[in-house]
Amino acid sequence: MPDSAENKPIIPVLTGPTGAGKTAVVNRLLVDFPDLHVISADSRQIYKYLNIGTDKPSKAELDKFNYHLIDFVSPGERFTAFDFVDASRKIVTQLLTKDITPLISGGTGLYIKSLVEGIVELPDDDLSIRQRLEEDLIVKGPKYLYDRLQEVDPDEAGEIHPNNIRKIIRALEIYHLTGRPKSKIIKQQGVDSQFRFDVICLAPSREQLYDNINRRVDRMFKDGLLTETESFQNMGLAEMIRSINVIGYTELFRYLDDQISLSTAINLIKQNSRRFAKRQLTWFRGMRELKMMRSQESAYQYLKGFWLSKIKT
Repeated sequence: MPDSAENKPIIPVLTGPTGAGKTAVVNRLLVDFPDLHVISADSRQIYKYLNIGTDKPSKAELDKFNYHLIDFVSPGERFTAFDFVDASRKIVTQLLTKDITPLISGGTGLYIKSLVEGIVELPDDDLSIRQRLEEDLIVKGPKYLYDRLQEVDPDEAGEIHPNNIRKIIRALEIYHLTGRPKSKIIKQQGVDSQFRFDVICLAPSREQLYDNINRRVDRMFKDGLLTETESFQNMGLAEMIRSINVIGYTELFRYLDDQISLSTAINLIKQNSRRFAKRQLTWFRGMRELKMMRSQESAYQYLKGFWLSKIKT
């Protein structure tokens, strides 16, 4: 018989929008529990070389503590939500065999929801993928997109009229983002898990969040964000990193191309980060069984209590 929900191991998850303070909470936990394993659920920190602009832990921190799924793939290499679920579940399973319970921490809502709920949905505002598909529509025509959908997801194509461009583009978006056909995703919704997840969402007030974001961007520039972005051109990585469309680098590439001033780029990074955080909060509020916490202290105390209880037992 399968284990009841009560017998499944509980895996804590710390999520929240960019600038909420997740890193500060994790750092405090690592001081208290230096052997803690942290699995990153950040779709940008997973890439090598993208350090300052993704607020990645320093090399010293990565060497000292037990981080997973950071610097995991190279820019341009495909890594989908399904890849994240597969990789993170394998890590969790391996750690549990050693009686180690990890913390999953990151702000990529699609990763978190896919892992926790077994459901993969496409955010409505994934503009980079949609724009590429709309460019294909203009240049190559609707038949090209429909033929492409027939190749990657014939079952879904059979349910869509060839002239329904909106549904065709959405189905292709889902495939490009997740690496799986929409028809298969629907069939796999609600897949049972061998774990239970206790999800904490750190969500400070809007004023505090926006202030955190502005100060974080200023800190990134002091830490050398512009120099890091320039180095991508010297490494021949600029085009691949442009395609990832990471806030911070995208705006600075425009500055380096003499399209905007540096002050405009900085203001755009802050503005786009604030807008992104707002979209993240909307995403998280749509998740089931998620605990919203306003302060870093509350999240820290809650998670600290979890690991203290593990030690006592």
